[in-house]
Amino acid sequence: MTKLSTLILTGALIAGSSAYAQMRVEVIGVGSNQIPIAIAAFAEEGVAPAQISAIIRADLERSGMFKIIDGGSTLSETSTIDYSQWKSRGADALVVGSVQKLADGRFEVRYKLHDTIKTNQLSSLTQAAQAKYTRLSAHKIADDIYEKLTGSRGAFATRVAYVNENRGAHDYRLEIADADGEAVQVAVRSNEPIISPAWSPDGTKVAYVSFEKRKPIIYVQDLVTGGRKIVVNEKGSNSAPSWSPDGTRLTVALSKDGHTQVYVVGVDGSGLRRVSNSNGIDTEPQFSADGQTIYFTSDRSGGPQIYKMPAAGGNAQRVTFNGSYNISPRVSSDGKTLAWVSQRDGGYSLYAMDLASSQELRLADAATEPSFSPNGKYIMYATKGGGRTSLAVVSVDGRVKQRLTTQAGNIREPNWGPFMK
Repeated sequence: MTKLSTLILTGALIAGSSAYAQMRVEVIGVGSNQIPIAIAAFAEEGVAPAQISAIIRADLERSGMFKIIDGGSTLSETSTIDYSQWKSRGADALVVGSVQKLADGRFEVRYKLHDTIKTNQLSSLTQAAQAKYTRLSAHKIADDIYEKLTGSRGAFATRVAYVNENRGAHDYRLEIADADGEAVQVAVRSNEPIISPAWSPDGTKVAYVSFEKRKPIIYVQDLVTGGRKIVVNEKGSNSAPSWSPDGTRLTVALSKDGHTQVYVVGVDGSGLRRVSNSNGIDTEPQFSADGQTIYFTSDRSGGPQIYKMPAAGGNAQRVTFNGSYNISPRVSSDGKTLAWVSQRDGGYSLYAMDLASSQELRLADAATEPSFSPNGKYIMYATKGGGRTSLAVVSVDGRVKQRLTTQAGNIREPNWGPFMK
């Protein structure tokens, strides 16, 4: 039997430096109505371990929603702003700020957002953080800018979980990274497969499936304490964990009674209850945003299709009707959009459906394993190319696209974490 090697990290996992390879982000599509914005270099930002203005610029550019105008100068939040000058350079908004190292070793970051059209200040923010959190400070500023200028909450200060696998070396890692692919940390490492990571709603835990005991077992990993526990280890397959919005339950797919069906269980492993009932395979369950409905994949109609049923169990309704093979349902945080993978024209494609109108939109090809951003504006998914699996992101309207690649391993099974509390 192969020797098991599992590493459990402690609270340092929440945010910190990393020796593991970062992901490279390549933007390959942008929005149709970009907001022109200038980002000046922050005064004294060289004292911090991370260049705040560069991180903000990269975040906004990656979103596809902004056209970055070269700041060309250093401006602090106390600088006098010549609105007409910036307007003449094509900027509708201007970002300025400064960084100061405090006596206790923390770094204070101040910023202001100016509207060059209305010639007024739109927002300001002051943060003091330890050195390892300076990138997070920049992401929070980018979130504030995104929200003030688009009306939707930004998701730059969030994290993603994914599996980095090297099958030839029997090396499987559940990794956590910032939404921009930086600050990679390893939550679990094993020489047996790890699949299906799923964030808890409060962002402190990740549920996943591990084969380390030579069968699929569902674990919950605490990212703060480093502890983990087995939640479901029934006879047969234990798979596809997904959290309820209140964080008290998981919906899972188990084959304990012969064929795979959907169950609900408490996060402590108590109260296991079957909620689906078919003669086929019911799997990949996902709670709706309000926790009242479970979406899942079932072959009860012959081929795999997406269905929904009450979270307590009951009659199931079919959701997808186009195509003979539809799997991996995911629901946006506002409950308005369903994403899933459909096999059509000989390949797997990512689709999104407006649940109110049932209108479908094809977003990306060669796509599997989708996951919504917490603001519901983007979907991360796994994609194959060049003999390797990597991650990609597409906006729900299909206009903004980006790739996340790494130099080693195959990156797959992405799950985008919630907003940070």
